[in-house]
Amino acid sequence: MKVLILGGDGYLGWPTAMNLAAKGHEVYVVDNYLRRNISRMTSSEALVPVPNLNGRAEIFKALTDREVLVKIGDCADYRTMEQVVRDFLPDAVVHYAEQPSAPYSMSGFNEARLTLNNNLGVTFNLIWAVLEHVPDCHIIKLGTMGEYGTPNIDIEEGWLDVEHKGRKERFLYPRQAGSLYHTTKILDTDLLWFYVRLYGLRVTDLMQGPVYGLSTDEADLDVRLRPHFNYDDIFGTVVNRFLVQAVAGVPLTVYGKGGQTRGYLNLKDTLQCVTLALDSPVEKGELRILNQFTEQFSVNDLAQRIARVGNQMGLKVQIQSIENPRKEKEEHYYNAAHSGLIDLGLQPHFMTDDVIHSMIKQVMEYKDHIDIKKILPRVRWS
Repeated sequence: MKVLILGGDGYLGWPTAMNLAAKGHEVYVVDNYLRRNISRMTSSEALVPVPNLNGRAEIFKALTDREVLVKIGDCADYRTMEQVVRDFLPDAVVHYAEQPSAPYSMSGFNEARLTLNNNLGVTFNLIWAVLEHVPDCHIIKLGTMGEYGTPNIDIEEGWLDVEHKGRKERFLYPRQAGSLYHTTKILDTDLLWFYVRLYGLRVTDLMQGPVYGLSTDEADLDVRLRPHFNYDDIFGTVVNRFLVQAVAGVPLTVYGKGGQTRGYLNLKDTLQCVTLALDSPVEKGELRILNQFTEQFSVNDLAQRIARVGNQMGLKVQIQSIENPRKEKEEHYYNAAHSGLIDLGLQPHFMTDDVIHSMIKQVMEYKDHIDIKKILPRVRWS
């Protein structure tokens, strides 16, 4: 297939591009380096230095003889988006092109405005470019499990059947996010659902949990092909942050009581899930929602797992509870359905002690790059 990847320089975008190109797809990536620029502006640079997007594509082609086409451009500019879609005519679009940090979106007015304008603007531009030039194209949009919040009932896979006063109807599952970033993802889904109903778009919305890891088959070919691995408080997911803290000798910082429970998945499984969605496109006028995670853990569970393995490796890892900088429930019910991707054939990589051991060893290769000033929370919700 011809696959267009928006946000192709990101932690997920670049591994996805290599993986799909290795499978024989014609891959075209677009990025404007927004995340790289924000990382520099907030002193949140990734642990592993990597070349720019054109450089990565050249290295990948030299090693595999597979090509990833690259365009440096802003998807929030409609003319850029429209030109890319018109010229490439993709069979599918994988949409990662959003400002992905909850803390950044909550750090001030300018950051909130950038998040809102960029995230909704890119989604809106993509919808119209597809409608104008490739109306049968399958849009695969990365959502987030954070859209659901932490309701006191089971979280279904995107939809909820409601019976009220003797009548029944199926609705999008009620969502109540805990940050502006996650709220923009809710609005993405609402925009897409509107245009699915109105014009018959084909859309898969992947509600992804926090991702961890550095390794994929393609990234392991050369350290310069590894993804952006952030460990800071703004862009680093909790697992990646804990791994770096364990190596740096900094106590694993558990926010508040540590009972916050979420669904997690390995980076390799993100690639599986995107491929499964590509290989089973939805019908016209269908919005398919898949909850994309493989295991549920509380923050305390994660800290204890990583500390145990780190201590077995002689790292003397400690755990420390600190004041929670976020406004969130620290103890709550959490039970989310996630059978859709399993039914499509997902074969999960679970977070075993061996996997944690391997990730810690990879982080140890870059121990000298760790800046502990980036780890403790610098953004508060209030």
